[in-house]
Amino acid sequence: MSAVRHRLLAAAVSLPLLVGVLGACGYGSEAKKDTAADVAPKGPKTDGLDNVRIGLFGNTTHATPLVGLQKGLFQKELGGTAVKPSVFNAGPAEIEALNSRAIDIGWIGPSPAINGYVKSHGKSLKIIGGSASGGVSLIVNPKKIKSLSDLRGKTIATPQLGNTQDVALLNFLAGKGYKVDATTGKGDVTVQRTDNKVTPTAFQQGSIDGAWVPEPTAAKLVAAGGKPLLDEKKLWKDGKFVITNLIVSQEFLKKHPKAVEAVLRGSVRTNAWIRSHPAEAKQALNDQLADPEFAGKALPDNVIDPAFKNVDITDDPLAATLQQEADHAVQAGLLKKPDLKGIYDLTLLNKVLRSEGRPTVDDAGLGS
Repeated sequence: MSAVRHRLLAAAVSLPLLVGVLGACGYGSEAKKDTAADVAPKGPKTDGLDNVRIGLFGNTTHATPLVGLQKGLFQKELGGTAVKPSVFNAGPAEIEALNSRAIDIGWIGPSPAINGYVKSHGKSLKIIGGSASGGVSLIVNPKKIKSLSDLRGKTIATPQLGNTQDVALLNFLAGKGYKVDATTGKGDVTVQRTDNKVTPTAFQQGSIDGAWVPEPTAAKLVAAGGKPLLDEKKLWKDGKFVITNLIVSQEFLKKHPKAVEAVLRGSVRTNAWIRSHPAEAKQALNDQLADPEFAGKALPDNVIDPAFKNVDITDDPLAATLQQEADHAVQAGLLKKPDLKGIYDLTLLNKVLRSEGRPTVDDAGLGS
């Protein structure tokens, strides 16, 4: 095993104490082979760069980069600078890649973004934009669980210890009076950390009674006979909470602001296209997922339809909800109270939004 691969795997599976326990969205442990968009670079290079290396996941909560790549919208903004995507299965590996300069920019969930920022003492990354909200549900076996009062004694899966959904479930259970040891998952309700890839099989085999998971895993469980018991949107003000952010290494942001601005413009324009062409966007997303360099398999209609519908595309990083998610991790005992001041730099995003005639967004006091 190569040293680089070893480091990526170690970053994904290790469970350091407290702050280090925060993970990703739970899609495995390694980056897949780098792949290039079909649209060829054309025109002058942006910031003199040969390429910009971006990280993303092959799932529906990363619709912005997947659709933007499929439609060539990022490449169009970068001109002669090639877009070089790397597809990851988990946030820790993507953070490791950012820290080791294997990627420059990435789409990622809130927990690994918080973790990466705090562990580096505020020096590794900045959140520079939003991408998606929502798309997380509690899906249960309706024969075993008919209401939220039936959770005692049951086994509920989350993708990974300390990941975004794990924190959300632990916080929810505590609010309902259930006692659960955050580290072991043992208690009134058993919280079982299960990779999203195998969660549908575990559900069908009966080894779990339900799961608090993001799309498209939630839709896969429904297709397997599960019942949506709770949409996490109902727990948040206005039904909005961050599920995917756009981050950049601070070094790259400082050296190549024009390239970062180009990627942000591609993101904003992709999101606008998704909102105005939902049917085409859903197809573009599924086409990209079918590419073997991404997920390798298109989702069936009974999965892609609800999974796409349940995710809200947004340019706003929903900064206030990031602080709340960090607070939930602290309350669960998975994180020491972090200082997130400076985690956001929305300067370039707001510049792009103004140029597109769209309202600017707020960093909730957590800006540079």
